[in-house]
Amino acid sequence: MTKPRPMQLVTLTLLALGLTAAPLLAQGKTFKVGVPLPLTGAEAKFGEMEKQAYEMALDEINAKGGVKGTKLALDIQDSGGKPETATAIVEKFITIDKYPIVVGEYSSQCSYAVAGVAEKYKVPYLVVTGAADKITQQGWKNVYRLNPPASLYNLGVFNFFENVAKPKTIAILYENTDFGTSTSKAMKEYCDAHGVNVVLSEGYQAGGVDFKPILQKVKSLRPDIVYMVSYLMDASLLMRQSKELDLNPQAFIGGGAGHTLPEFLQNAAEASEYCMSATLWTPQVKYPGAKEFFDNFKKKFDKEPDYHGVEAYAAAYVLADTLKRAKSFTADDIRTALAETNMMTAFGPVKFVSWGQFTNQNRMDTLVLQVINRKFETVWPKEGASAKYVFPAPHWRDRK
Repeated sequence: MTKPRPMQLVTLTLLALGLTAAPLLAQGKTFKVGVPLPLTGAEAKFGEMEKQAYEMALDEINAKGGVKGTKLALDIQDSGGKPETATAIVEKFITIDKYPIVVGEYSSQCSYAVAGVAEKYKVPYLVVTGAADKITQQGWKNVYRLNPPASLYNLGVFNFFENVAKPKTIAILYENTDFGTSTSKAMKEYCDAHGVNVVLSEGYQAGGVDFKPILQKVKSLRPDIVYMVSYLMDASLLMRQSKELDLNPQAFIGGGAGHTLPEFLQNAAEASEYCMSATLWTPQVKYPGAKEFFDNFKKKFDKEPDYHGVEAYAAAYVLADTLKRAKSFTADDIRTALAETNMMTAFGPVKFVSWGQFTNQNRMDTLVLQVINRKFETVWPKEGASAKYVFPAPHWRDRK
């Protein structure tokens, strides 16, 4: 009978204890992380940007020696933006590939589905962009969120309302997804509490081709502010059709997402001008490495990143920092190290805390950007502004 080699003995011992040898074998070689992303479908632009940002960060990290002599690698799989596909991918990551941590996804629906799987198997999951409040309101011990929850996306907008806009009326339009519902709910609650009359709060089916009926309704109500929560194609079409209908509020304001992507400037074209949006980040922020990330990404991929890109970039550095501090590359030790994260990234500060109904949730300030001369500018808060806001926006007919 052939005598087992030492490495085989280690593997057999771990298996007897119900553990996997994969994390141990990764040390000194390659540590692979599973990342589900929408690389096809309606959200593919977001997935593509995040994939590029992850890979750029890993190139930098590995060029400096990786983590504990280990190179980091990503197993990026296409979820198509479908929760059931994301769930199946992550089940495989955990049960077959034996990855001890999962990172990523884009939409709130997919992130929530992945979070449930990670909690079931007690594997830490770093949420990067999924924003629905409920993701970190379940008391889950394995789910940690880098980005703020949807209800806090508008903090910068709220501050702008109080100090500059002081609206009396608002119309709220939102896509009927987890993200759209959470973000619009937070806006409505703020307006109700601050005496802003919500003349309309209406959801719509994402991916529509004709928003004119709902926009005609908005026009008849003549609100001071038209607030929209939409992904890229809807955001672009809403603005183009608002221009066609000569809808003229004091400001169009987006709730992030589609209103912040560089492609919004192209797709909405001149209808994007003076549109404002809540945002989590701009290249003008003072965080160390923020401008360098923006410049390097633009040079490498010939396009400008928005906050989704820097979230993914920062997540890769949070992962590396976590692995450096972890006692071993097992799920339990990685979870412990992730919970103790307290670092500054190009996206901003990252520290997972719990308050109210939130558990393991990062908390940070948000900003307001505006399209000025077909370029995104940071306009609020004014101490971090790259340009002065234009408010109220001129009517379509009065623009050059």
